[in-house]
Amino acid sequence: MTILINHANEVLTMATDVKGPRLKEQMSEIGLQQDVSILIEGTQIKMIAPLKEIEQQYPSLVADAEVIDASGKIVMPGLVDCHTHLVHGGTREHELNMRLSGKSYMDIMNAGGGIHYTTTKTRETSFDELYDKTYTHLNQFLKHGVTTVEAKSGYGLDWENEKKQLEVAKKLQETHRVDIVSTFMGAHAVPKAYKGNEDAFVEQVIQEMIPKVAELKLAEFNDVFCEKGVFTPEQSRRILMAGKAHGLIPKIHADEIEPYEGAELAAEVGAISAEHLLVASDEGIEAMAKSGTIAVLLPGTAFFLRAPYARGRLMIDSGVPVAISTDFNPGSSPTISLPYIQNLACMNMGMTMEEVLCATTINAAYAIQRGEQVGTLEVGKQADVLILDVPNYKQLQYFYGMNHTHTVVKNGQVAVKEGSLVE
Repeated sequence: MTILINHANEVLTMATDVKGPRLKEQMSEIGLQQDVSILIEGTQIKMIAPLKEIEQQYPSLVADAEVIDASGKIVMPGLVDCHTHLVHGGTREHELNMRLSGKSYMDIMNAGGGIHYTTTKTRETSFDELYDKTYTHLNQFLKHGVTTVEAKSGYGLDWENEKKQLEVAKKLQETHRVDIVSTFMGAHAVPKAYKGNEDAFVEQVIQEMIPKVAELKLAEFNDVFCEKGVFTPEQSRRILMAGKAHGLIPKIHADEIEPYEGAELAAEVGAISAEHLLVASDEGIEAMAKSGTIAVLLPGTAFFLRAPYARGRLMIDSGVPVAISTDFNPGSSPTISLPYIQNLACMNMGMTMEEVLCATTINAAYAIQRGEQVGTLEVGKQADVLILDVPNYKQLQYFYGMNHTHTVVKNGQVAVKEGSLVE
């Protein structure tokens, strides 16, 4: 299939000469162009140029192309959601009133709620039920302009059910239009049966689960919840280093609730990303800037937990590459709206309109090792293209809490048209 996108008010290519995740002022470079068209051939972007130039260079392709009129709209890369807990059973709306009455995240978890509740529900839910539920959620992501999603396990907490989550994600990667990148997170919480014997569970993750994940090629990344009352920095280090030994790239849930040297640990082990970072220390931020670890910030979690937001402005100014994500999960961020997460990052983390676009495209892509394939509009890259029904990109943050998605081209095929899924 050949597609020609014409007459856009603005085309945000997000492309620069920078290789790798963007830092500091580089995050404000959005590659804004006007009076250009985009030619897509097969699954790749063929040319971005004024229409006359495309017609002159590829007359036969233009003659056969499906033409998409983007008049009055903007065009940009498909969004990348680089931190989700996509596959899970059940919901936790009953916990909201507990939180509104003053119970903390850890209070609820220690009382048997939180991750433990979702673990029970996930274990009770069949593979097919998880698949169907997650497929529906992916449809919603796609309708909000998201074309690539990271999916963590972590609601099994034993091999059988961790494997079930990862295999659901693997099947969806094969059957759904949205690209899924899998992360193993067996160390999401300590199962109740291991209370007081946490090191035994750590050894189970290291000796049993990680080798099997690697052998079966069920994930690219290995994550751990480094938090007081969950996994200590030393336990987290052992888990991450064991993953590295088996070819799994480290990620880390760091400094979400209490400062716990998670950011420092991320830099030490060479993690590709440290995630949450609501209360990361100045020293941790400095260490991440030196190591190049990407900060994946999750303002929806701060919003839903009514917690202080991560210091996004300071991180960017300190030279840390920043991405933002929904953290879609049933307990602390039950949303699939990455556009709303952009709004929250602008309003509550001091990020600019341009920076949040970078943080949900190219920097998010690099946080899951997809920066060479997606995250910008460039010749030869995968044709994941988002058309938004606003005349300029600044309206994306001005009209907050709204889904402006008009058309999504995924892998060179129209997947959303006029806001509705295309079968």
